[in-house]
Amino acid sequence: MANKLVIKVTSGADAPERCSQAFTVAAVAVASGVEVSLWLTGESAWFALPGRAAEFELPHAAPLSDLLDAVLAAETARVTLCTQCAARRDIGESDVIAGVRIAGAQLFVSEIMPDGVQALVY
Repeated sequence: MANKLVIKVTSGADAPERCSQAFTVAAVAVASGVEVSLWLTGESAWFALPGRAAEFELPHAAPLSDLLDAVLAAETARVTLCTQCAARRDIGESDVIAGVRIAGAQLFVSEIMPDGVQALVY
């Protein structure tokens, strides 16, 4: 069994079911005691900004803001915003929610390469 789960979310409001699935898996994994690294890329980059997750709606799904809050509150989890995705959207370090870091592909690769790590891309 993997001791760490890396999830790369590439979608946002443009593909709400995929987006919601990624955040749901991250929150359930955290609640199960799994170490989680949640990467916000592409359109999900907007959810690194205050209030943006609360604007997301998908019928019969847990509120995205609750899922993100659960991941951010967990000692075993980390939320990362892609460096290039942030730059393309003019998002800086001072703009993001507390607990979200901005980092690039080098860190993503280092997170998915160790033995026992499972990576999911949504």
